[in-house]
Amino acid sequence: MLNEIDLSRADLNLLVLFEAVFEEGHVGRAADRLSLSPSAVSHGLGRLRRLLNDPVFLKTPKGVVPTDRANELAPSIADVLRRVRTVLSSAEAFDPATSTRRMAVGAPDGVSAVFLQPLLAALAAAAPGIDIGIRQLLPIAGETAPDRAWRDAFSELETRALDIAVIPAGEAPVRFEKRLLYEEDFVLAMRAGHPFQRDPSLPAYCASRHLVVSLTGDPHGFVDEVLARDGRSRRVALTVPNFMFACAILPETDLVCAIPRQFAARYAARFGIAVQDPPLPLGTFRLNAFVSRAALADAGLAWLLDRLCEAGSRIHAARA
Repeated sequence: MLNEIDLSRADLNLLVLFEAVFEEGHVGRAADRLSLSPSAVSHGLGRLRRLLNDPVFLKTPKGVVPTDRANELAPSIADVLRRVRTVLSSAEAFDPATSTRRMAVGAPDGVSAVFLQPLLAALAAAAPGIDIGIRQLLPIAGETAPDRAWRDAFSELETRALDIAVIPAGEAPVRFEKRLLYEEDFVLAMRAGHPFQRDPSLPAYCASRHLVVSLTGDPHGFVDEVLARDGRSRRVALTVPNFMFACAILPETDLVCAIPRQFAARYAARFGIAVQDPPLPLGTFRLNAFVSRAALADAGLAWLLDRLCEAGSRIHAARA
């Protein structure tokens, strides 16, 4: 760790340079990103090596690769820069028309694919310089209680690794703000002309071969819990890691997959798949946007949350 003497001669720009080279893996591309010359980046890397007492990056025929020490430092440096950027952005008056901030929104893929288009339209109209990073959030494997299943998302909000989380959690600790975006349920997706369309009964559904969206490959999903309460079961013939992948597979198979209704409304026609209501209720849930109450002091983040809620209202109105 740097002592006071070392810190007095440290240059924060060297951490920005580290971040660019680490992410680009190439001195020239990092220079372009930072609007510097390659020689200026190389000079900065020399200063960084002396400061950290490590080569930091090693040359290869295709660019540079980080040393073990650089890989070890990268998460801490990213956290330091994120916190500094948050301090600086909150210190300045926020103007969406001129802001060039980047903010991170996390959600399951079947959710972000629904709200992203109206959110991007709002940004294009009012804040063309703001960039968004979408993170895929997943529940904790094996955790059945909805509010506990998403506790990792709340941890990331608290550390500001994530600005907003949109998840099907009903409650959160009081230090988090909750805003309802829209309600969701599930429909069944399959290829056009699937036999289930002619006989959409519960026995026919259970007899079908099923596709389950599961990042871990676990074939047991919430539908199995619903079927078990009715004394029934199904065969899961395939698992895939996300809903877009599922939609790409369905048109060429006899598989049936439960997908979010709003997701289906936007993407079923694009993939050429048919949508059918399930033969038994699969449940309705609310998609809530969560943000740290302390973070809402950031006018830019509060503005983005409002735009996200407006996008959710349009989704809700379209569903109604």
